Amino acid sequence: MTAAIWGISLLWAIVFIYGIAGSIDFGAGFWAMVFFKEEHASAATIANRYLSPLWEVTNVFLVLFSVSLVGLFPTAAFVFGNILLVPGCLILIFLTLRTVFMVYAHSIDRYQQPLRVISGITGVIIPALLMSVFPIAQGNFLIQNHGRLTLSLTQLFSSPTTYVYILLGLTSELFLSAMLLADYSRIANDSTAFYLYRKQAIWLGPINMVWAFIAFFWIAQSAPWLEKDMLSQWPWFLVSGGFFVLGYLLTVSTRENLHLRFRLAVVSHVVQYGCAMIGYGRAHLPYLIYPYVTIQDSFTNSEMFRALIVVLILGIAILFPGFIWFWRLFLENRAYVSKED
Repeated sequence: MTAAIWGISLLWAIVFIYGIAGSIDFGAGFWAMVFFKEEHASAATIANRYLSPLWEVTNVFLVLFSVSLVGLFPTAAFVFGNILLVPGCLILIFLTLRTVFMVYAHSIDRYQQPLRVISGITGVIIPALLMSVFPIAQGNFLIQNHGRLTLSLTQLFSSPTTYVYILLGLTSELFLSAMLLADYSRIANDSTAFYLYRKQAIWLGPINMVWAFIAFFWIAQSAPWLEKDMLSQWPWFLVSGGFFVLGYLLTVSTRENLHLRFRLAVVSHVVQYGCAMIGYGRAHLPYLIYPYVTIQDSFTNSEMFRALIVVLILGIAILFPGFIWFWRLFLENRAYVSKED
């Protein structure tokens, strides 16, 4: 493997981690807004309790991705910064708005209601904007003028391709967050919230898979080069489908030890998305932005690569114990999860 392959593998791993963490984070905000009514109060409480410590961690991986992209692929970072100026600014605005309300809601009760609405709405808008990057990176909606790439916003927001990816992202977000919140409810011994979130996951799972197939067939129309390469990566997508079937069967099972096996279902679905990400990422190589930017052309020099890898390893070594502590303190601590408000 070349240094460029190592670099893009690291970057793609960060994208995957942020995708999983972000799905749970934004999805929890959406479910907290949906289930705020009295009859679903416990489900909303579970979502808010999960959301409370998680959003700071999610933002860490977003910053880590930005730093890694600029350090490893500076040319690509410049091009992305140019073509994603408007979508990127919108994402930052909504993230800032969401973060501000997150901070104030913990200290001032009267911000709880606006937080629920803001968190729920941005929990849909931000992932939708993030998913629009995928069709853009496939070379769609780009105009080259005097050697400079620009994004056609009219084509972006009027193309069905954009909304196919957005719906795929939103169904994935809601499905994964429902699974994780059901598992969180299991830890809290809240059977009402557990079965409510499990119910959402059961009907969202097949819908998500349907949209995955729709997106694949749509790629054949909008990016034939990518469809051809994805077909060559069929083992990864086959394994991904197998883990979906395994996780879904564990989820819908009605055996007595359902609660004990639900964690395995969650892990299966995370692995499912991991395999799909590997297959898609390998199919997209060597392009970061088709056909203008490749990983080889935009890769940094060897000295910068070694320095950045050392810094990232040291940073991860410092942060990893903190993540373990965070997991045990907030996500696996039954006393915290089941505490009374």
